[in-house]
Amino acid sequence: MSSRARLRRGAPAQTDAESVGISARQGPAFRRRLLAWFDKNKREMPWRQRAGAGGAPSPPNKKDPYRVWLSEIMLQQTRVTAVVPYYERFLSKFPTVRELARARAAAVLGAWAGLGYYSRARNLQRAAREIVSTHDGEFPREYDAALQLPGIGRYTAAAILSIAYRQPLAALDGNVARVLARLGAVHGDIRRSKLWRQLDAAAGALLAREAPGDWNEAMMELGATVCTPIAPRCEQCPVARWCRARAQGIAERLPEARLKTAPVEMTIAAAVLLDPRGRTLLVRQTNGDGALFARLWQFPAVEAGGDPRKALRDHLRSVMRRTVDAGEPGARALKREMKPLAPARHAVTFRDIRLLPFLVRVPRLPSLEGARTPRLASLDRLAISSATRKIARAALEAT
Repeated sequence: MSSRARLRRGAPAQTDAESVGISARQGPAFRRRLLAWFDKNKREMPWRQRAGAGGAPSPPNKKDPYRVWLSEIMLQQTRVTAVVPYYERFLSKFPTVRELARARAAAVLGAWAGLGYYSRARNLQRAAREIVSTHDGEFPREYDAALQLPGIGRYTAAAILSIAYRQPLAALDGNVARVLARLGAVHGDIRRSKLWRQLDAAAGALLAREAPGDWNEAMMELGATVCTPIAPRCEQCPVARWCRARAQGIAERLPEARLKTAPVEMTIAAAVLLDPRGRTLLVRQTNGDGALFARLWQFPAVEAGGDPRKALRDHLRSVMRRTVDAGEPGARALKREMKPLAPARHAVTFRDIRLLPFLVRVPRLPSLEGARTPRLASLDRLAISSATRKIARAALEAT
């Protein structure tokens, strides 16, 4: 049965919906119109396929909660086109929540490597282990229980429960908020708590309670493909006749721009130690500059406020003093030439980072506790951040 058919007896909207221009009388027609559009125009995505345990077909109208959950986590702050190949590879390695729960953390981070925001992967596995130990391997159906899982917030819980279990919960993300702000010609910074609560209430009032998952996906799809941040395609919008911003000719100016925090500029100097066999030295920092490399394997690096070469040499001396005697190759490496490599730019949240890598050729790599010595040309096999990949690329191009 189509979403449109299921909504012929849709529940009337509440008064909160009037704040975005939809009256109780208009609500049913608005829902039917949007859901009919979604049935016809939704994009094909791997997480929208219905599958049961072990990849077997699931019953009609049921989606695998694990796949829905995985997609929602991956889609946080990441575009759909970037997520699809990672989603498919990740699912092939960890096809069930139980396999994810018992996997090695390094394997999970390796499968995630390149997607960024690595705390998502760590929280995903932490939540998987909690689901297995506390919820018998099934994503919880209760909203409050879902919120207790690592990495699950209000939006993510509502999205997963509505799509996987058809729970009547409205999911408000940036795409949906933009649609609602334009429908109601809402002015101001919609991320401010008062306006966000208003839009959240409107989303709940508009919710198609007989098809909550389809409704949430339809609102997200509308924001992602038609009611876009720049140059919205109002002529293609299935609900344009209800849109106050379009009627007032201000759709492109809403939502109003947020006041952005000025970026903090940083310089990070990194050492690529390379032996005659093409092996390099990687360390893992859990504090300081390690956060900039997502606390994954990285080249020895330090923030450089003045002379980057001197700052890096001092950093290496400090690191090696703890584990290497003066006569060891690590100490002698500090006296070798540090050849500057091509710099690179890197952005992390509010930081604008200049990466300054240096190549240090050594006859033998130092033996540092907890370090790894992979081949420079094979770093893609490890869990490393995009910043580390940029440094490795500069070193490979120079060798």
